[in-house]
Amino acid sequence: MNLQTHIAFSEEARPRIDYQSKLLLLGSCFSEHIGDQLSYFKFQVVQNPLGILFHPKAIERLISSAIDKKEYSEKDVFTHNERWHSFDAHSKLSDLSKNNVLSNLNLAIEKTRNQLVQATHLIITLGTAWVYRHIESDRIVANCHKVPNKHFLKELLSVDAITESLSAIIAQVSNINPKVTIIFTVSPVRHLKEGVVENLRSKSHLITGLHQVVDTENHVFYFPSYELMMDELRDYRFYAGDMIHPNETAIQYIWNTFERVWISKSELAIMSEVDSVQKRLNHTPFYPKSEEHRLFLERLSRDIKSLKQRLPLASFEKHRL
Repeated sequence: MNLQTHIAFSEEARPRIDYQSKLLLLGSCFSEHIGDQLSYFKFQVVQNPLGILFHPKAIERLISSAIDKKEYSEKDVFTHNERWHSFDAHSKLSDLSKNNVLSNLNLAIEKTRNQLVQATHLIITLGTAWVYRHIESDRIVANCHKVPNKHFLKELLSVDAITESLSAIIAQVSNINPKVTIIFTVSPVRHLKEGVVENLRSKSHLITGLHQVVDTENHVFYFPSYELMMDELRDYRFYAGDMIHPNETAIQYIWNTFERVWISKSELAIMSEVDSVQKRLNHTPFYPKSEEHRLFLERLSRDIKSLKQRLPLASFEKHRL
């Protein structure tokens, strides 16, 4: 008896990810889960330099700003609740110091551009089609930074607006990096603060808009994170306690599928070695001064040295997913 439906993946040739690949991940919080896994296995990853970005317009603005080498100045930031913020960035870039915020923003733009130019793979996770328009400036923001609701208008991006935004992203990135492979996915995180029906409307707009673009581009692909959660993991036991975010089991399941579809099989052996080293780095000894632990550390040191010869850019330290 089969108690689960499965998503079929085509056997079409796709530019798979290996240890020479340079990866840029942008988008919602679920992109951080995939990015953390890739970082754990020591792939060359840059993720969300401006922090989590939930919708296509915010990601489009970041890419446009990076390609145009935008330089943030005082007119691009504001103060609220004793901290300086940018409507283009997540609150992780906010700071008590205006100069620090501007420095963080400009470093993030430079980092994004550098990785865009050399990336082999750009992975974009879309979270929502709901956006907030700042009334005074008449522009859609990436983050409201807890500014009162009266300063914004809430809008649902139309399918056409999403398609237009995604097409602009693809065109701009392809113009400076014609060889890049772009992978889109929709976050399985439920945006229930908008409402259950509203969340489904949002996801459906994203998926429809995405497929209108993906189906016309031979270097653009779709990975079904949302569908894996909704169909293969169709049970509330795969959600965290908030019933909104996928739990660790679900994240691992979706990662395992991504690995099977997108990671080159030639790299699985070295990934296993990296995993072994990472787990041993997180090992807590019962007797730190024992001979057994000394030998354990010697073996670990040899294995790290061996991996560093093959992955010279990798840095090994205690790392928890």
